Amino acid sequence: MNIAGREIVDYYTQVPEESRLKAGSSRLEFERTKELIGRFLPPPPAHIVDVGGGSGPYAFWLASLGYSVHLVDATARLVEEAGRLNDASPQPLTSIAIGDARSLSLADASVDAVLLLGPLYHLPDHPERLEALREAKRVLRTNGVVLAAGISRYAGTLDTMALNPTLEPLVVSMRHRALVDGHYRNETDNPRYFVTAYFHRPEDLVQEVADAGYQDVRVFGVEGPCWLLPDFEARWNDLERRRNLLEVARLLEQETSVVGASAHLLAIGTKPGSPDAVGTKGLNRR
Repeated sequence: MNIAGREIVDYYTQVPEESRLKAGSSRLEFERTKELIGRFLPPPPAHIVDVGGGSGPYAFWLASLGYSVHLVDATARLVEEAGRLNDASPQPLTSIAIGDARSLSLADASVDAVLLLGPLYHLPDHPERLEALREAKRVLRTNGVVLAAGISRYAGTLDTMALNPTLEPLVVSMRHRALVDGHYRNETDNPRYFVTAYFHRPEDLVQEVADAGYQDVRVFGVEGPCWLLPDFEARWNDLERRRNLLEVARLLEQETSVVGASAHLLAIGTKPGSPDAVGTKGLNRR
């Protein structure tokens, strides 16, 4: 494991990632990501591998819908937490393992969909991201689907301006440098400022997935600009206003001029093959 990889594993060993999607605007990220996943997956009981799935929030949700789900993550602590949850789950996962997105212990053409909801932004070098995407393609059946998340190139700067204003020169410099080439490094001792990552522009994420050999690649803005609202909590806690947040995010998900305002991006691509192969019938594919 290289230096960046060790830093990222150390970060998730210390930071409570397992609770992140239950708080703040991450709840919008979770609901919208599930919505997009559900739109493009083949129906249950298809086989899914959730690579970089942490303690399994998406994996357990998919298992509850009847999917056969394999969970893989690089952080032992999160894998152990997933194991504890699995022991108590009425719909357990098919397998849970420590692993690397670039080298999966799954057979060729053995799954119908691959989730990469973290690996791409934690592999700072372009060749490594291509390696992870091609490894996903290796284990996918013909016409299988990859769903690959990215962090928007502009997320750090927007966060600094709207939610966590700071003029601290080091933090401003970190985030402005990431605007130039996408490479982000936390040079502080504060985990609030995340960890080594790569931030994508929407068009670059599309190109990267296409370069790995996928077809029909599209990218969606997950949250839209809604995550930047200073009164997000009040809106989310009101059912009608929550529905409005989700509706706005949905309406803007492919609006080219604002996709990059989302904190998270989700690329969808298909492994090329014949139209009669497994995985061509999505839930609500469009």
